[in-house]
Amino acid sequence: MANIKSAKKRILVTETRTARNKAIKSKVKTYVKKVEAAVAAKDKAAAEVALKAAISEISKAGTKGVYHKNTCARKVSRLTKAVNSIA
Repeated sequence: MANIKSAKKRILVTETRTARNKAIKSKVKTYVKKVEAAVAAKDKAAAEVALKAAISEISKAGTKGVYHKNTCARKVSRLTKAVNSIA
């Protein structure tokens, strides 16, 4: 356990950030699952609506520093490709 005041503060800050990052990642995963479920059901309209919401959440996560920008781009690209494959 840390004895120094600044180290104790870092522990608290790390816990707070970890919880925030975990919540954001969980939210992104939920939106991604919604898109994948719509694609699996071959429901183009629902997939496009879910994709728009998922892209929004992914870009928010990237802006907040939870994901790297290239990770966000990769996720968006794969989801978009999946939705477009329904045709």
